[in-house]
Amino acid sequence: MVSPRHKRQVVQQVVTERGLSERHACQLMGLQRSSARYVSHARKDEAATVALIREYAHEQPMYGYRMIAAMLKQDGYPINRKQVYRIWRQEGLQLPRRKRVKRRYGDAAGGLRRASHPNEVWSYDFLEARTERGGKLRMLTILDEYTRECLTIHVARSISSRQVIQQLEWLLLVRGAPTYLRSDNGPEFIAYALQQWLRDQQCQTLYITPGSPWENPFIESFNGTLRGECLDRWVFADGAEAQQVIEEWRQQYNKYRPHSSLGYLPPAVFADQARPSLQLA
Repeated sequence: MVSPRHKRQVVQQVVTERGLSERHACQLMGLQRSSARYVSHARKDEAATVALIREYAHEQPMYGYRMIAAMLKQDGYPINRKQVYRIWRQEGLQLPRRKRVKRRYGDAAGGLRRASHPNEVWSYDFLEARTERGGKLRMLTILDEYTRECLTIHVARSISSRQVIQQLEWLLLVRGAPTYLRSDNGPEFIAYALQQWLRDQQCQTLYITPGSPWENPFIESFNGTLRGECLDRWVFADGAEAQQVIEEWRQQYNKYRPHSSLGYLPPAVFADQARPSLQLA
C-alpha cells in the first residue's frame, strides 16, 4: 500500500517532469488535491524531543524504539510510540538486525510447567565472565518466572552447592519458598546436599533434559539480557567491582527497565500489581 507521502512525491514529479496538471495527476494517484499541497511543519519542541530520544538511546544502546518509548512514558514525557519511531528512523538509530535463528518445532518446552502466580516457579543458572586481567568470574542468577524479577545475582570466583544453598536460604527468609525450582543438570544443582535441603523446604525440583536449554527459556533469556546490557559493556577490575555494578544493574532491571512480555512494565511494578489481584482471587 502506497503512503500519502509517497503519492505526494509522485504527483509533484509527474507535474514537474510530464507537464500534467495537478488535478489530473491527483486523479491518477487517487489523492485529494488538498493532500497533495500539504506541507509538514515540525513541532516547536521537535528539537528538544529529538535530543531527548538520542540521549536515551545513547544511555541504552541495546534498546529499540519500543523500549525507549516505554521509558519516556514511564518518566512522564507526553510522547507516543509512533512519534518515537518516526524520530528513530529519521535519526538513523536503528539497531543491527538480529541473526536469524532456526526455530525448533514441536513441544520445545518438553512439558514446560508455566508459572501462574508470583513465587510459584523460580529458575536459576550460572553465567561466566572475566576481569580485565583475565580472572574468572562466576555468577548465580535466580529469577521468578512469573514476574520476571531477578531475585539475586551472586558473583564469585567459584560457586559451590553450599553457596547456592546460602543464597536460597536468604531468599526464602525474605520472600518465602517457591513451589518449584527449575534448573539444568549442573553438578551444583544436582548435589545431594542441595536436593536434601530443598526437600526439607518442601520445594520441588524441575530438571530440564540434558543439552536442552530451550526448556529453561526465562533464565536463558535473562542471562542474555544481562550479558548484552551489562557484562559486555563493562570491564571489571575485580569481583568486588563486578558485584557492585551488577547489583546496580539488577536494581534498574527490576524497578525501571520496561519488559516487553509484561506489557512494557518493569518486573517490580508488574509484581506489585499481580500480588493484590492474587489476594482478591
